[in-house]
Amino acid sequence: MNLIRNLLAAIGLITLLALAIGAAFLGPKLAEIDPDAPRVYTDFVGRLFETGDPGVAMMWSEPVQDGLSVGDVIDSLKSLATSKNLLFVGESPFYKQVEAITGEDYRYVNFLSFCDAQVGKMMLEYRDQYSGFMPCRIALVEGRDGKLTLYSMNLDLMIHGGQSLPPGLKAQALRVRDTIRSIMAGAAHGEF
Repeated sequence: MNLIRNLLAAIGLITLLALAIGAAFLGPKLAEIDPDAPRVYTDFVGRLFETGDPGVAMMWSEPVQDGLSVGDVIDSLKSLATSKNLLFVGESPFYKQVEAITGEDYRYVNFLSFCDAQVGKMMLEYRDQYSGFMPCRIALVEGRDGKLTLYSMNLDLMIHGGQSLPPGLKAQALRVRDTIRSIMAGAAHGEF
């Protein structure tokens, strides 16, 4: 009995030492983490367990209201973006590229790009790697069932997922995030 008690005491002591050493080394780094990081990662992990797919877990989606055409949704996206000072900077009609390569018809898939150049510049001045998030893309996809859905990358992981962004940059990144979400929701219902 004494052997088991002493063994458990030794394990407890080693655990406490490991935690103390970890806190000494990680404490300063943990203090730099964005306060919303636990919520963002909890949401991500919840979606990951729900879907089993990290690609799905890191995306936003908005199903398009029945009766809206592709043209209606694109016109709505462009109009809403312009009204919120977000520039439409291009599109890549993926379905046409697939058709050109395969010679077969393909369902509608188009990537529309939007940008706020001033915020983009701020992002690049902070970290060059943030260029991978630019420009903001919204995909308009005709599902295998024929229904249209809008998809975009969840920017919360970039904004809140690590070190806190500088306050000015964070405020602008949140504004762009909210704008993307807003134009997706509006375009899914044909708003202008």
